[in-house]
Amino acid sequence: MILNFDQYKEKWNVESDPAIKPGLEGMKKALTLLQNPHKHLRVVHLAGTNGKGSTIAFLEQIALHHGLSVGKFTSPCIVDVHDQIQVNGKPITQEQMDIVFQQMKKAGVSGLLTDFELLTCAAFLHFANEKVDLVLLETGLGGLEDSTNVVTPLVSVITSIAYDHTRILGNTIEQIAYHKAGIIKCGKPVIAGSLPEEAFSVVKRKATAEKAPLYVYGDSFYVQDDMQGEVYVHKQEEVMIDRLARKMAGEHQKVNMALAISAFLEVAKIFQLEVSKESIRKGVEMTSLAGRFERVLPNVYFDGAHNPASVEKLVETIKRRFPDDTIRFVVGMVKDKDIEQVLRLLESVGDEFYFVDFENPRAAKAEDLLCLSHAKKKEKLQEIIPFIQSAGNFDGITFVTGSLYLLAEIRNGLIDATHES
Repeated sequence: MILNFDQYKEKWNVESDPAIKPGLEGMKKALTLLQNPHKHLRVVHLAGTNGKGSTIAFLEQIALHHGLSVGKFTSPCIVDVHDQIQVNGKPITQEQMDIVFQQMKKAGVSGLLTDFELLTCAAFLHFANEKVDLVLLETGLGGLEDSTNVVTPLVSVITSIAYDHTRILGNTIEQIAYHKAGIIKCGKPVIAGSLPEEAFSVVKRKATAEKAPLYVYGDSFYVQDDMQGEVYVHKQEEVMIDRLARKMAGEHQKVNMALAISAFLEVAKIFQLEVSKESIRKGVEMTSLAGRFERVLPNVYFDGAHNPASVEKLVETIKRRFPDDTIRFVVGMVKDKDIEQVLRLLESVGDEFYFVDFENPRAAKAEDLLCLSHAKKKEKLQEIIPFIQSAGNFDGITFVTGSLYLLAEIRNGLIDATHES
């Protein structure tokens, strides 16, 4: 479900299927009708189970601080469909969305695509219309058969590989890695995070077959601490950048920052752009991302952790940041996640649990989450917005987590409540 996307489909009488249908046949046909706008874009393509959004956020700020104009396509939305397509940090406007829909209507793509494929085409058109220098392109699901995998990128980035979307990507790490590695293209450099051994072997085999240089966190490049902050080191490139001061909390963000810097070094070589260490420092310091350990109200944090791997990182960060505080969770999840494993991890640090329903066809019922929880203090929450608004009176920390779709709905509810007051 893409919030406020249907209004454009209805306005311009462009049809698309809300179902998830992996494969590129429809995209290739539609893009041919649109005169292949993606072929004129210079792209960094990112896949991975977790960390894509954060890595893009770091990379965007670093590129902007080097004077580049940057298009960004991410999912799901933070508020609604407009923030999924951005140029220089600004969401596509209603007028600009109307322009790309007019282009798609005129080209005759109606009925050829799924919703996400149609949105991907809209992003390509907008970036081409705006003539951006660089596009940061996030896969929606997997990589190999994802709608974004029609580009030949300057650089491919694989942030992490863990169990998620197993019904579509497969039940083993190797099968999931096979899909993620599908974004690797002939001769184009690959930047990879710290991957499980069975995933790394798949990625390495694909990179070797494509004659694509492979740079891996912990081997080719890494981050270390010193008295003045963090230090990025790239052994092959003989680059060292010290005094890095990131605001993005969590040890896992150290890796995402390093992935972004490494990808930018490759972009800079291709653009023949002089790398400024100070611009990288400023970019890192300026980076933030909605829904990633995001403080939205006093003592209230949003975090879009939604699978065991990302929840592990959230739990680690909570233990480090709030070791002595009472922790309560507001949780809503989609049905196709490993719900029980997520709950066991959250229960290791949580004192109270409040389960909620939210508007999404894939959403698990709050009552079902309640039954699966082992927490001593737990209940189904009926009125979410007043609960969040009153959380400042709670002597502890409240985390809203489980699904980025949930965060978007609550964020919109808070915005509406503020306008009403």
